[in-house]
Amino acid sequence: MIRRSLTAIAVALGVSLIPAAPACAEAPPVKTQVPGYYRMALGELEVTALYDGYIDLDTKILSNASPAEVQRLLTRMFLAGQKVQTAVNAFLINTGGKLILVDTGAAKAFGPTLGFIGDNLKAAGYSPEQVDVVLLTHLHADHAAGLLNAEGKPLFPNAEVRVTQADSDFWLSEEIAAKAPEGFRPFFQMARTAATPYQAAGKWKTFSGTAELAPGIRAVDAHGHTPGHTAYLIESKGERLLIVGDAVHSHAVQFARPEVAIEFDSDKKQAVMARKKLFAFAAKEKLAVAGMHLPFPGIGHVRTEGKGYAWVPVEFSPIRSK
Repeated sequence: MIRRSLTAIAVALGVSLIPAAPACAEAPPVKTQVPGYYRMALGELEVTALYDGYIDLDTKILSNASPAEVQRLLTRMFLAGQKVQTAVNAFLINTGGKLILVDTGAAKAFGPTLGFIGDNLKAAGYSPEQVDVVLLTHLHADHAAGLLNAEGKPLFPNAEVRVTQADSDFWLSEEIAAKAPEGFRPFFQMARTAATPYQAAGKWKTFSGTAELAPGIRAVDAHGHTPGHTAYLIESKGERLLIVGDAVHSHAVQFARPEVAIEFDSDKKQAVMARKKLFAFAAKEKLAVAGMHLPFPGIGHVRTEGKGYAWVPVEFSPIRSK
């Protein structure tokens, strides 16, 4: 009776008899991203994608397609704009006996948005001192400047560095640098700076052609972007991963239109040929593909689409026991 009376009074006064829920604690935005690493199994190997950061590439540096066509392709991928965020990635291969790092990122050569390979390597559970071999796709600074730490000393002091003879001969040549256009000369200096400590320690080793650099790891000629630009084919237990280096800078444009070149190509015609060859190989063989400027983690597959190709990014997944 009393409860009914209280209820009636509460209704008349517009008062609730339900106890108020405790106030939720405030949760301000974190404003930082998760660590930049992603693992995948490849046969008996474990491959870890490492995020160095990003650069905003001006689409004006793309050629062999009209600006309108470039913007159409970007818009199709929700990337409209004159400048497009472009990832810089590296890949760590754990063979069980060795750690082999493919490319090293840019350090701070191009500003504060890059240079996080070391941090993300540690976040992934490794230290730079554990790396046994560094394989470079080429000697542009966003791939090789990360060989050094902030003090200019080797970040990977125990690693042997492998790079093609052609790229080493070209980018480390003071004679060639002196004849290069003035705007490109700093790239030669950055390559020499990165290489010098490893050369002095006897850890700078060159190779040519399709050399096997470790069991299951073979170089694939992809010159054109630079004189010695190389891809790497990784294989274990019948599973294969093709690391294509700088065969792609703009996934939105260059898969659909592989004839599109970029200003940084040393030989644009040859770079286009190399890209088409790598894409055709990857699509035909249904290879897993990894790229240094593909959206992180930069791993997926390539399939044919019309007269060009399409990028199919990897799905996030756990490492499953086999």
